[in-house]
Amino acid sequence: MKESKIIELKNKVQGLTKVVRNLIQEVHSCISMSQGTLTALQLHLGKEEWDKIVEELKEREKRLKDVEQSMEKGS
Repeated sequence: MKESKIIELKNKVQGLTKVVRNLIQEVHSCISMSQGTLTALQLHLGKEEWDKIVEELKEREKRLKDVEQSMEKGS
């Protein structure tokens, strides 16, 4: 392989590495913001209301999973 081609590939890999690092930083920022938002909501609602909402979400998720499983069995 020619040296110029190797250098070109090296530069492309370095560029992609930078992009991936930036994407990872963006994901970490989103995670941090999401956690902060959920914490603020939890504090605003109070423990009882928060626990009630969490249980409702668990029930919805279970129903959705049950529907998906029944659809897979029907196929």
